Amino acid sequence: MQDKMIYSGFNLDSHGMTTLGRVVLDAWLFDLLPRSEDCTGWDLNRMQQVMDKVSLAWDEHGSLPSRLPPELQRRHAELYAWAAARGRGLGWNPELGEDE
Repeated sequence: MQDKMIYSGFNLDSHGMTTLGRVVLDAWLFDLLPRSEDCTGWDLNRMQQVMDKVSLAWDEHGSLPSRLPPELQRRHAELYAWAAARGRGLGWNPELGEDE
């Protein structure tokens, strides 16, 4: 039997700006998860469930931050500015591929 793939969690992610890291950020944005939950130890099935909810939330806003209501736009800008600064501090380079 093959071991399940397990997500390290946003706080232990290589830099947080990976695909799964952004799922967590967006789940925080849309209040689908509390900020205290970074998905440490979650299997990919459970992460997919969160991804599906995040996708539905984005669909309601045309999948564009500019179409978010003002309060969510502000939260999105703050959350992603924080995550990008954190990621850069951990070696993330936005010029590289999304999971590099």
